[in-house]
Amino acid sequence: MGTDLFSSESIRDVTIPNRLVVSPMCQYSVDDEDGVPHDWHLVHLGSRAAGGAGLVFTEATAVEPRGRISPADTGIWNETQTEAWKRITSFIKTQGSVPGIQLAHAGRKASTAVPWENDGARPVQPEDGGWEVIAPSDVPYTRYDDSPPLRVMTNDDIDAFVEQFATAAARADDAGFEVVEIHAAHGYLLHQFLSPITNDRDDEYGGSFENRTRLLREVVSAVREVWDKPLFLRISATDWVDDRPSWTLADSVRLAAATAELGVDVVDVSSGGSDPDQSPPHTGANYQVQLAETVREEGEVPVCAVGGIETPQQADALVRNGRADFAAVASQFLREPYLGLNAARTLDQRDRVEWPPQYERWIRE
Repeated sequence: MGTDLFSSESIRDVTIPNRLVVSPMCQYSVDDEDGVPHDWHLVHLGSRAAGGAGLVFTEATAVEPRGRISPADTGIWNETQTEAWKRITSFIKTQGSVPGIQLAHAGRKASTAVPWENDGARPVQPEDGGWEVIAPSDVPYTRYDDSPPLRVMTNDDIDAFVEQFATAAARADDAGFEVVEIHAAHGYLLHQFLSPITNDRDDEYGGSFENRTRLLREVVSAVREVWDKPLFLRISATDWVDDRPSWTLADSVRLAAATAELGVDVVDVSSGGSDPDQSPPHTGANYQVQLAETVREEGEVPVCAVGGIETPQQADALVRNGRADFAAVASQFLREPYLGLNAARTLDQRDRVEWPPQYERWIRE
């Protein structure tokens, strides 16, 4: 039998039971602005694990308080948060799924309100509970005129940032996670260093491809020193900006190969986020899959495809046809928490998924 959606995959010492991945989805639901996950996160993530997903990722989880997109984001910068995650990872494992955490820092896109408040995630100023944001260069995110105060990172800030990622990865291990994903996409801080749109530094972290990728390579190496389990890397394969220097698909192929040599096991290929005027050609079904396929073929690395994957047939075809090694699904998992079980029924693969015994006698057939 060839590789398909319900084929398992062993990476290092972790076996992922199938190739269907719950993509990181921000929930903006922390109660006390303290980064601590609670019952909402347990139910949100746990139901997808019970629903048959092979790998369940948390939302973008901040490695320090300033790294949160909003005050309501989760974090993993202290022991209280680490302990709270343990209950969630434990439940995911009891359902036969693998818990993964996406480690993130929002950089200049931090300190915003939750999307359903304050006119759609507008910036939150320090006097209203927000904070000063940090970035590689003095280039505010221009979607709004009232951006929070921004400070350009010094080399000491960069050294601290690398250590924050490594410490967060160690905490993720303590919390019971089996996969770590480094978030270097969607215009957040690591992507801000990668892209010429947001990085106009003239030191060793700016200018050339080698310099703009230096911080990410340092983060990968630091995380690898404390993390011996599967390591994913999410990238934006392109900025979707053509009228000035930007991050391109060719850059992503080159980056994927370089980070694989440093210990990245899977590249999770998304796109965009650096510029509010980005112009993707379309946003329909499988709209980013060709990007993932190119990174896989030319970078010679395993990839996770994401974007417009809504049906079991789509996800299965991506894996069967060798276009991607994993299929990550976001919005369809919100509409259909038990997508994995339903996919097994739809594709006549019922015996290849671990069904909750509480449900099996009712719906398996």
